[in-house]
Amino acid sequence: MGTRSGDLDPAVVLFLQSQLGYTPAQVSTLLNKESGMLGLTGFSDMRDITRALNQGDPKAELAYDLYAYRIRKYIGAYAAVLNGLDALVFTAGVGENDALVRSRACQQLNFFGIELDEDLNQQRSAGLRDISRAGSRVRILVIPTNEELEIARQCASLLESPEPSH
Repeated sequence: MGTRSGDLDPAVVLFLQSQLGYTPAQVSTLLNKESGMLGLTGFSDMRDITRALNQGDPKAELAYDLYAYRIRKYIGAYAAVLNGLDALVFTAGVGENDALVRSRACQQLNFFGIELDEDLNQQRSAGLRDISRAGSRVRILVIPTNEELEIARQCASLLESPEPSH
């Protein structure tokens, strides 16, 4: 998350309030507006963090490592719940545009059948693409989103539907 904390032990909230004297509003601000990538690096946008990483910033390196670690953790958890994977999909801003995040997220997942083709991963394209290595049991896909179009479609659908009866 750019500014939000993500997963944390619920006791952290109590500690911040009882031991450090934070008010509920201060805890909310800290966890929702001052944590995540911003708290780790001083930046909330991955493009800025990438620039810092390329300049050798150790905070950016740590942030990328943690980001990829958390993605791998969720892939593992969902693979267990689903009893395996058919595909791994990267989408939205970071998933579509950040080859380094995709590369690091796929590291050490070959036992699941997730095998990334690094050359395909580096290629940019506006359309859907498969970046898995030939023979990979799990397809690794980059699927562009168009959130504005989907919002417009849903709004149009609501406007076209008959008025609800009261």
